[in-house]
Amino acid sequence: MSARAVVAIVAALGLVALAGCGEKPQAASYKQGKYQGKPDTQPWDNAPLAYTDTNKWTQGDQKSWEDEIKTRNQHQNEYVRIGH
Repeated sequence: MSARAVVAIVAALGLVALAGCGEKPQAASYKQGKYQGKPDTQPWDNAPLAYTDTNKWTQGDQKSWEDEIKTRNQHQNEYVRIGH
């Protein structure tokens, strides 16, 4: 191997090593006692989806939302779909 190839390899390894040292930490800063995210709302307070055939629940009504979730789950139940 020629001296020029050895120097090129050593230089390339040096650049790779230096590139790894320049990475900045990606951890989020946390302030004690402060929630920094978006506040959550209740799922039944959202508007029903417009593209579903079965949106029979009304916004703000927990009981109708739960009934709709149960109905949706039953439509996905394989035992119900095949008739067992």
